[in-house]
Amino acid sequence: MTPLCDCCGEYINKLNEQVSVMRKEIKNLRQMLDSAVRAHRKHLVSVQAAVSKINLSNDEKERNHLPSPQTALEQGHIQTVPIGYISSCFSMKNGTPRQPTVCGPSRGELRIKQSVFNNPEHALVGLEQFSHVWILFLFHKNGHLSCKAKVKPPRLNGQRVGVYSTRSPHRPNALGLTLAKLDRIEGDTLHLSGIDMIAGTPVLDIKPYIPEYDSPDTRINLDLEQFESNTDQPTATPLLVNREVTMSNLDKVLETENADVEILFSKDKSETDVSFTHSSSASEQLFLPKDLYSVLEEVEAFMIQDDISQHGCEGKSRLSESAKRKQTALAMDHPCYGEEACATIAGWIKEPPVASLDVRFTPHAERQLAEFVPTHLTGLLESDRPRFKFLHSSEEAAAAIKGVLSADPRSVYRRTRCRDRLFFFTLDTADITCWFGHGFAEVLQVRPVERHIVSV
Repeated sequence: MTPLCDCCGEYINKLNEQVSVMRKEIKNLRQMLDSAVRAHRKHLVSVQAAVSKINLSNDEKERNHLPSPQTALEQGHIQTVPIGYISSCFSMKNGTPRQPTVCGPSRGELRIKQSVFNNPEHALVGLEQFSHVWILFLFHKNGHLSCKAKVKPPRLNGQRVGVYSTRSPHRPNALGLTLAKLDRIEGDTLHLSGIDMIAGTPVLDIKPYIPEYDSPDTRINLDLEQFESNTDQPTATPLLVNREVTMSNLDKVLETENADVEILFSKDKSETDVSFTHSSSASEQLFLPKDLYSVLEEVEAFMIQDDISQHGCEGKSRLSESAKRKQTALAMDHPCYGEEACATIAGWIKEPPVASLDVRFTPHAERQLAEFVPTHLTGLLESDRPRFKFLHSSEEAAAAIKGVLSADPRSVYRRTRCRDRLFFFTLDTADITCWFGHGFAEVLQVRPVERHIVSV
């Protein structure tokens, strides 16, 4: 190696000096950075401590200003506590019936939590006397808590209506109400069927279903039956008779039944007081004995039937005259303020734009479904076969699948944008694969679920 000249040696020395200076500066910068990090950490700890003190003081103030439970209840602020959770044959929202009784074989269980009552079974005493119960629950799988004033019910196929005219789960308060059939009660557990709730649904309350109170039509029919039983007395019975029919044929009836009428009149004058009240109205009120009342009623029915055959629509209008008179008399005994009528519902409920679908199974799907056995059946030969947890047989599972698919469980988006895609849903321990055509749904495959179903 050749020796360096003086100029090159001096240049190299200057470079070495500069490198050493740079190393010292880098060392100083690292020390400054470490100091800044430590100072920042101390400052951050002090800020967090100050914020925590402020939060603690605010919490104390809020606690001091919290209303009493009675005041909170009067203001409508309550804290709900679930009394239990549903264990259902439906594990996902997809394919779960939107309404109860759509899928009758669908089953579930509700166990009352011991944290609500020390003896949960005591709270169910007497409930076994009812066949159906109302279940008040929470829509805990909505996905988001936002809601709109107008929604698109699947049965309306995209048309918008107000959210309070539907049973949409997306509401300001995510409360659900369903009518379930009460199969039996075992200890603290209710066995239900005809449900539309998925597994894990929090239940807030249970109430018995009483048709006399919960169904307006049933209430009116019971009042009519009570009125009929009250009017069916062995003494003189009031009868509202059509004037056009009765007055023209009363003479003939009295002539043919003259002897019986004389005997009835001679028994007890208090029971045979026949009075005619003439008025300008279209009907007359007669107080007649029970036997003559039945004769006149038969004659009136015969004459109305004869008028129907002769006069067509004019005669048909008289067929409901008896029911109208009963309701009129009932209104006299049970006056009401305002208009009283039978329950009515929206027309799109009775005749929805989405028609009921025909459900069919492929031979392969039928063979797969036949492989499932109920849980209560045991045997060595059936140990490897898939088992149902809630459903009692393959036939009942087929009926449940038909109930779900006939109501078209697809959303409006799937129905319009994803017509050619397969549809999947879970029923009990079976994964169902199907597709939809024009007016029908076909089940392609029924397999045991592979993933673990969480049961509460």
